[in-house]
Amino acid sequence: MKKIKDKIKSLKNFDFKKYYKENKLMLIFILVSLINAMLLRFLTIKNYFDIQPILCDLAFLIIISSFSHLIKPKNRFKYFLTLSILISIICIINSMYYTNYLSYASVSLLATSLQIVDVADAVYENVMEIKDFCYIWQVIAIIFAYISIKKKENNTIQNRNKNGFFNTLIFGFVVLGIFVISLSPTDIGRITKQWNRDYIVSKYGIYTYQLSDAIFSVTPKITSMFGYDKNYKEFRDYYNEKQPSQPNKYTNIFEGKNVLVIHAESIQQFTMETSFNGEEVTPNLNKLASEGMYFSNFYAQESVGTSSDSEFTFNTSLLPATSGTVAINYWDREYLTIQKLLKQKDYYTFSMHANNCTFWNRNLLHQQFGYDKFYCHTNDYKIDEDDIIGLGLSDKSFFEQSVEKIQKINDEHNNWYGTLIMLTNHTPFSGIVGHTDYEVDYKYEDIDEETGERVIKSAPYLEGTVMGNYIKSVHYADEAIGQLIEDMDENGLLENTVVVIYGDHDAKIKKSEYERFYNYDYKTDSVLSPDEPGYIEMDDIDYELNRKVPLIIWTKNMDSKYKTEVTEVMGMYDVLPTLGNMLNISSSYSLGTDIFSTENNVVVFPDASWITNDIYYNSQTNEAFSINRKENNINFSQSLDYIEKINKIVEQKIMVSNAIEIYDLIKQASIDNSVKVN
Repeated sequence: MKKIKDKIKSLKNFDFKKYYKENKLMLIFILVSLINAMLLRFLTIKNYFDIQPILCDLAFLIIISSFSHLIKPKNRFKYFLTLSILISIICIINSMYYTNYLSYASVSLLATSLQIVDVADAVYENVMEIKDFCYIWQVIAIIFAYISIKKKENNTIQNRNKNGFFNTLIFGFVVLGIFVISLSPTDIGRITKQWNRDYIVSKYGIYTYQLSDAIFSVTPKITSMFGYDKNYKEFRDYYNEKQPSQPNKYTNIFEGKNVLVIHAESIQQFTMETSFNGEEVTPNLNKLASEGMYFSNFYAQESVGTSSDSEFTFNTSLLPATSGTVAINYWDREYLTIQKLLKQKDYYTFSMHANNCTFWNRNLLHQQFGYDKFYCHTNDYKIDEDDIIGLGLSDKSFFEQSVEKIQKINDEHNNWYGTLIMLTNHTPFSGIVGHTDYEVDYKYEDIDEETGERVIKSAPYLEGTVMGNYIKSVHYADEAIGQLIEDMDENGLLENTVVVIYGDHDAKIKKSEYERFYNYDYKTDSVLSPDEPGYIEMDDIDYELNRKVPLIIWTKNMDSKYKTEVTEVMGMYDVLPTLGNMLNISSSYSLGTDIFSTENNVVVFPDASWITNDIYYNSQTNEAFSINRKENNINFSQSLDYIEKINKIVEQKIMVSNAIEIYDLIKQASIDNSVKVN
């Protein structure tokens, strides 16, 4: 302790000029690394001049740079070059990751990243951009600086310098102390939870986030019993206090019926309200929606596990993991699923997907869900080159071959539950070109200048754009669904079957693509500018609310008293309670609610944002928005108690869900009967 005090006192006589001269390379490294961190925030969350992340990044860089004084002078360049390469890689990965997921990468997702091999085209077309590689300049700058310094000052630093190490380290901790003082209790709490990566980066900077993420990602794997008792108690208390849903007019209406679930890849709800030249994008989905139950305010709650997250939440009524993905990291836990509940009623359960069996670990995950058989890829499907669109077998061919299998299953079993996972509408959507005649141009009437006759002209509109290809792809997927329903009907498979269709997540189309979609002027073949009349802005709140996906529950000749459009806000975790009530099954471990037995429902997202019928709360910015009036911070001071109340509910749901996934609590509860069965 005395040595440290003496060291601090000695700083009064510190020779800054000499320190600068002896540590030019280190100071350049700190500067360029700091610039790269600011550049990353600028290109992602637009947070670049906020002093807090700058201070934290600076403290981190100074501290790791201090160790260079303990290295032989001839190896210091290698040290800074290695760090520069590592930092550039971190920035590149996070930049690419943010482009696709609007979030930052996690160490716990390294296994998940292997899935990218199967969607390489999607990465190339939709994720990789030139801006993602601008961070490489740091490596070039360090090399150039080293060569320049070496020419001018060949032997400035002769030995290891312990004084330099302590001086630099102390200064780093001083900067860190200044940063810590600026934090609020909320800031400190959020870095320990790691739920909202955007918020952490905006407050702590990218380097501290990446370090803390590595620690929190590895900790549960090393010490899986750490915090077990506390989490188990919270888990028991939550479910013992949770009230069961009350019966309603939809209770048991589908008991004993077969169930066919269509996992509709990347279909967003706005496409059901879109048409081109009088032709609907999704005529078949629209027809099914009008003939059945249509949930028009339905949100996926996926995280970085995208499709696998939606499958998990749909089947379990739990939330995706906030660290890693269930499909990769926690697939081997005990979960109570729709499949297992129906198997108790002697249902045969199956899933079908034409993609690789191991993608998202489905070959193991589907066993854990309780499927009796997983039909997949070349194991069960004939995949001809002519039938491939995009990532694999076209949806039309997939459905055609699947109907034959379902017919056999129907002949052999009294009741069945099956899931068909679509593929064609997966990003990148460019693969659909040439496989559909649907046009996304704009037809309009005009006068021929030479003849004076009225003629129909065509303006390009969305042809050749990502949005245009996406809409064409959705139209193709809709055609495939229509053909499936027709084939099922011709084979008598709809007489005792409930069809459930859900969009698994939004299409991940960039916000900029919507500018042309909403603001195209066919007269000039250009896009309106923000200052022109009629311009429609797609801001952040619009973008988030537009991520809705469809949910349709339909039966052939459905009783008119059950046909309805449900506008109550609903999440993927509400499906099991809602559909379960109709099938006379229920889960003791659901986080969602039966949408027909609740009011003022709250949809919780994995990053702790949430939405109700009236309010969207952004956990990153701690802002609440009125959905109807679209006003920022609506009566925030007056609504603060309500928002804090919902935030506590949100935090509890995320905590309970994570605890189940990390500590395998449902398995333990089934052993000791510690949770009451509602």
